Amino acid sequence: MSNLILSGSIAALDGGSDSAIDKHPISAPHLCTRLGLEGDQQADRRHHGGSERALHYYPQEHYPYWETFWYAMQLTDSPTPFVPGAFGENLSDQGWTEETVHIGDRFRLGQAIVEVSQPRSPCFKLNQRFGYPQMSLLVQVSGRGGWLMRVLQEGEVAPDDRLELEQASARALSVRRCLDILYNRPFERESLQLLAAHEALSPGWRQHAENWLGSGAPDRWRRRLFNLP
Repeated sequence: MSNLILSGSIAALDGGSDSAIDKHPISAPHLCTRLGLEGDQQADRRHHGGSERALHYYPQEHYPYWETFWYAMQLTDSPTPFVPGAFGENLSDQGWTEETVHIGDRFRLGQAIVEVSQPRSPCFKLNQRFGYPQMSLLVQVSGRGGWLMRVLQEGEVAPDDRLELEQASARALSVRRCLDILYNRPFERESLQLLAAHEALSPGWRQHAENWLGSGAPDRWRRRLFNLP
């Protein structure tokens, strides 16, 4: 595989939800705006897209893991092949993972400058996408969700453009550690305070950390992960 820049349109999933999770490689230059790639769509603008979630990166290193998991679990073939675009990502390449990329890292992508804003919070549409009712939860607990990015400088991007690190964050909070603090660990005051005070972390994630600090209770996941009340 090689680096890919991908875009998608809203369509119905097998589970009945509308989604633009089905992304395909662009074949011509696109403008990358503050809201993401020009022409790329999101069905649920409350939970997807926007300036803090303009682009989604998913590491190509994860696809062999999911293929191995499917084989080992003897699952029926996934209706969605494990190839770039499967997880709704706009960017897919090798060499960057949740362990090596940090909140606030800045990259050049063609003429655009982008910054890591938060881990990806998986939702129930992944269950419909792959035909497996626990997929969203597995993505969350495995830490293989990729991350979201904001666009600091708009510009044109071409199909063969790759992410080039412009400036590493001085805070050194990896995407994986950030995700684990909020989703995969019990209450840790000092770690949650780190998230709440991190200037480059998206306001939504900072608010989740502040809520947990204030209430002593984590967010409820049922609706996001399984579309249950």
